[in-house]
Amino acid sequence: MDIHRLVVFCKVIELQSFTKAADAVCLTQPTVSEHIRALEESLGEKLVDRLGREVLPTPAGKILYQYARDIIQLRDEAIQALEKFKGNLSGNLVIGSSTIPGTYILPQLIGSFKSLHPSIQIRVRISSSAEVVDRILDGGVEFGLIGARWDDRRILLEEVFSDELVLIVYPEHRWAKAPSVEIEQIADEPFVFREKGSGTRIVMTRALEAAGLPMSRMRVIAEMGSTEAVRQAVKARIGVAIVSSQAVAEDLERRTLVALPLKEMQISRPFYLAQRKNRQPSPLCTAFLNHLRAEAAEKNARK
Repeated sequence: MDIHRLVVFCKVIELQSFTKAADAVCLTQPTVSEHIRALEESLGEKLVDRLGREVLPTPAGKILYQYARDIIQLRDEAIQALEKFKGNLSGNLVIGSSTIPGTYILPQLIGSFKSLHPSIQIRVRISSSAEVVDRILDGGVEFGLIGARWDDRRILLEEVFSDELVLIVYPEHRWAKAPSVEIEQIADEPFVFREKGSGTRIVMTRALEAAGLPMSRMRVIAEMGSTEAVRQAVKARIGVAIVSSQAVAEDLERRTLVALPLKEMQISRPFYLAQRKNRQPSPLCTAFLNHLRAEAAEKNARK
C-alpha cells in the first residue's frame, strides 16, 4: 500500500473534495481521482461516495482513514526522529487552541521556537475548548491549550498559564466611573456571552453560579463565536460582558472599553495543556512542549 496514496486519500476525506485535495497536495484532480481508484482497486473496496460536490467516506473508507492517519503520523515521527538524531529538528506540528491562548499566548511561543528551529512548520487550529478536546481525541492535533478543566478520563491536563476575567462596559455606560459593581447588578443588565463550549463561558458561568447568580437569572442578549465579536458587541453598546483581560488590554489602554472589578469577587482561570492519555508525542511535539513549559515557568516566576 503506497503511503503517498494514503496521504492523498486522507486529504480527500478531510477536505471532502477532490478539487481541494488536489490543491492541497499539488496534484491535478484527475491524478487524485486515479490515486483513489488505484487504492480502491488494490483493497477491493469502495472508499468514497461522491454526493454532488461533496465527497464522504464509505464505511470501509472510515476504517481505512483511521489507520491511514496513524501510518502517516508514524512515518512523520520516524523522519523527525532521524533528523533529531542528526542534530536537526524538522517536520510539521498541528496544535489545537481555544481563542485566548491561540491569539495571545501561542504566537510569541511559536516565534521564539521557530527562531531556534527555522525549518519546522507549525499550524494552530483555533476553536472552542470543546472542539479542541474533540480534535485531540480523534488525532487531528497532537495537543491543545484550553481555558477550562475538562472532565474526560482520556485527556491529561497540565496547568501552564493563567488569566483573569474582567467585566467590561463601553465608556458611556452608567457604570463606567463606578469603583466596582455588585454581582446582583449584572443580573438585570443586557449581557453578551461567548458561545457554549467556550472556556471563557464555562469558567465565568461556574464563578457566577458559585457566587449565587445562576445563568437562568441573567439577561443574555447575544451569544458570540469569538472574543473579538464580544468586544465589538460591547463597543456597539449591545450589552456588557465578562472577557479575558489579555483580550482587551489595548482597549483599556485606549479607553475604548472600561474594565470594572466585581465587588468581593475575582475570576481568575488557568490555561491547560491538554493531551491524549497514553499517546506518545512526536519528537517535534516533545521539543515544543519543553519550550512551552520553560516559557511558562519563566513567566510564572516573574509574577
